[in-house]
Amino acid sequence: MSHAIVDQPAVEFGHVEHVTVHFDDLDALGILHNARYAVLLERALTPYWAERGVSFQAGRQSAPDVFHAVREFTITYRAPITGTGPVAVHFWLEHFGTSSAEYGYQFRSLDGRVVHAEGRRAIVRLDPATLRPAPWTETARAVAATLLRPAPSPA
Repeated sequence: MSHAIVDQPAVEFGHVEHVTVHFDDLDALGILHNARYAVLLERALTPYWAERGVSFQAGRQSAPDVFHAVREFTITYRAPITGTGPVAVHFWLEHFGTSSAEYGYQFRSLDGRVVHAEGRRAIVRLDPATLRPAPWTETARAVAATLLRPAPSPA
């Protein structure tokens, strides 16, 4: 089930998911606290993968690909998100390797005109027994293909 509040805007690549900023996500100035962006990104990614069969259900993984760790998270803040309500999270994959993946993302206003923040998030799929990198399954590769940003055309 999508967390859409309104129709998702069309994008050339990746996906846009609407997530809700709640009162307890705000700092003392009434703007989205910087630490909450990572949580909201997770809340955007989770339903996308879950709708495609890759999720935790009743405390158990539906596919081995949900066992992964964030290796790197970077963010650049552009314009504060003020107050509560929905925000659009546009995410895509820049790279999907043997055992790693790199997302690009933007937090945008619902109409897409304002970029509030942007960055990247790198993850590594892990073997649960050894906690060492492990290859993605074909299921994950099929889902990832729907998120990959096309390579730029040579000029």
